Amino acid sequence: MTANPVGAPIDHEDQAAIRESFRRLLADHGSEVAVRRASESDTGYDTGLWRRISALGLAALAAPVEHGGAGAGPVLIESLMEAAGAALLCAPLLSSGVLAAGLLANSADEAAKARLLPPIASGERLATVALTGERGLWTPDDVTVVAVRSGDAWRLDGVAAFVTHGAQADLLLVVARAEGDLQTFEVAADAAGMRRESLKTFDRTQPMARITFEGAPASLIAGAGAHALERTLDLARVALAGEQAGGARRVFDVTIDYLKTRIQFGRPIGGFQALKHMAADLLVEVESAASAARGAAEALEDGSAEAEALVNLAAFACADAFSQVAAASVQMHGGIAFTWDHPAHLYLRRARADAELLGGSDHYRERYLSALEAAHV
Repeated sequence: MTANPVGAPIDHEDQAAIRESFRRLLADHGSEVAVRRASESDTGYDTGLWRRISALGLAALAAPVEHGGAGAGPVLIESLMEAAGAALLCAPLLSSGVLAAGLLANSADEAAKARLLPPIASGERLATVALTGERGLWTPDDVTVVAVRSGDAWRLDGVAAFVTHGAQADLLLVVARAEGDLQTFEVAADAAGMRRESLKTFDRTQPMARITFEGAPASLIAGAGAHALERTLDLARVALAGEQAGGARRVFDVTIDYLKTRIQFGRPIGGFQALKHMAADLLVEVESAASAARGAAEALEDGSAEAEALVNLAAFACADAFSQVAAASVQMHGGIAFTWDHPAHLYLRRARADAELLGGSDHYRERYLSALEAAHV
């Protein structure tokens, strides 16, 4: 497993500057109020914040610099996604900036890269990838869209589900079965024979769609088959793990602040032994999640032989940690956290949604064990 082809490495000083700029942007424009407003808007995401992210050059994180992208590797992407997770970013950074830009970058279609990546990088076009069927397994076996060739033209039939920002995107990269292999196809947002339906989601900050294809015209992206898709998914798994680690850290910090200031029986409730023990256990989860996400990012960037195992480890460890910490936060806050006005439930919703995105924990535990077995054969 090797690092994604995202151009020349960005030096440590530049990476630090990029991270700081992104954190300041989220601090200034990504408040809880802004997140709630964006999640309830017609677009389903914060268009103003997305324009600012694009102006920073981060709308296409995984795209090469020569095509207008950030040229970010797994380590920088993971760290930025930690900040995004902490702020509950309500914008298509994973959908467009990592998945779509990454899949194009990993393809062999130079013409498609030159044509599609610059407008994604500028924020002019919003892109996403349709990856899985209605069972939501996120595996090659669950791809149910079929591509049929007629001369030089292709048409798609079938259903793709749980497409992140699928109703909002104006460029769809659809993974389909084509003549016995998995291939990726470009589909315009206004293509005939395509119907998009917004799904009701548990986490309102992550809009998803079900897309039905009935003879929809599509263009083949050359060299974006199973291998390119797996490389892209590895990067997306690391990015998602970073988001989960960042979210876990933030909701933990919010909870600790509450334990220090909530007075009961004349003293802060953080002094109660039971809550001390819970907090200590959660701190282990938070630190472990950050370590797993960062370790996977470093291994993927270095092309380490351990990358496959570490990416799968991060995929389930970070999902489980975020879910556990967010659920405990609600419990430790007491009744106030069950109200709509308190932010704890927003993190719980994101944690539960993220835990199923790109595949569940049990799936990645199996992949992790298989990778360990293969490494010792």
